[in-house]
Amino acid sequence: MNELPAAWIDTHAHIFEPGLPTVAGARYVPTYAAPLSRYLAVLAANGVARGVLVQPSFLGSDNSYLLAALASAPAALRGVVVVSPDRVDADLSPSRVRDLDAAGVRGVRLNLIGQPLPDLYLPEWEAAGQSMARHGWHLEVQASGTQWSALAAALSNWPSKIVIDHLGLPHAQNPGAIHAVLQLFSQAHVWVKVSGPYRSSPQEAADMFARLVRNGSTDRLVFGSDWPFTRHEDQAYGSILEWGRTLAGEELFDRMMTTNAQTLFGWADPTTCRRAEPALQGPRD
Repeated sequence: MNELPAAWIDTHAHIFEPGLPTVAGARYVPTYAAPLSRYLAVLAANGVARGVLVQPSFLGSDNSYLLAALASAPAALRGVVVVSPDRVDADLSPSRVRDLDAAGVRGVRLNLIGQPLPDLYLPEWEAAGQSMARHGWHLEVQASGTQWSALAAALSNWPSKIVIDHLGLPHAQNPGAIHAVLQLFSQAHVWVKVSGPYRSSPQEAADMFARLVRNGSTDRLVFGSDWPFTRHEDQAYGSILEWGRTLAGEELFDRMMTTNAQTLFGWADPTTCRRAEPALQGPRD
C-alpha cells in the first residue's frame, strides 16, 4: 500500500470476468475479463486516486463480485448496486441499506434501456427512497427517449439524490427527452454524470453538456470514465479523460473529479488516501 495524495475520482466503471452468473436475456455479455486489479492499474497509470464501481446490468442484482471488490480496497472504492424489481422491500430494507452503506455502497442503479419503467410511487420504492436518503445515497438512472418524460414526475419527487447516467443519452431526434433531462437538472437534488459520449455521439454529448451548464449548477456535474467501455472497447482511458478536460475546461473538470464527486459520494477529502498497489501494471487504457 502507498500513501498518495487524494486527488481525482472516477465515478463510473465496471468490473467483471467470464464465468460470473449473468441474467437471462442480457443485451450484451462480455467474453473478456475486466478485473479490479486491471482497473486499479489503469487508474494509477492515469493519475486517478479513487473509483466508483457500478454494477453491470448483465450481472443483475447479484452484487457479490462488486461487494468483494469494495472489501478489498475500501479506501479507494465506492459502489453502486442493482436491486431486483421484485425484491425492493428486502434488497433495500433499512437494515440492508445500513449494511451496504458500511460496505461502501452509495447508490442504486436503474438501467432502464429496453426495460419496463418501475413505478417509483409504489410503497416499497417510497420506503427504499427514504432509507437511501437517510444514508445520503443516490438513485442512478440510465434511460433514453420518451422514458425521461415518463419518469420526470417521479424523479422530481424522489427523496434522495438522483444521478442521470451518460448525460441522459442525448439524441437530437428526441428533443422532448433532452428537455426533460434539462428540467430535472434544474432541481437541486439531481446530478449528471458526464460520461459515455460514444453512447450518443461526441457532438450530441458536447451540445448537451453546454446546455446543462446553462441550466443548472456545475457543482452537480461529475465525470465517469465508463471503463472498460462495454460495447465500445476501442475507447482508451486517457482519451476519455482528455475528452472530459477539453469539454469542461481545466477548472470545472478538476472540480467534477474532486469536490463534486466527494460531495455526491459523501467521500471525505483527507490530505492523503490509501490506494492499493495495483497487482497488474496494465496499459494506459
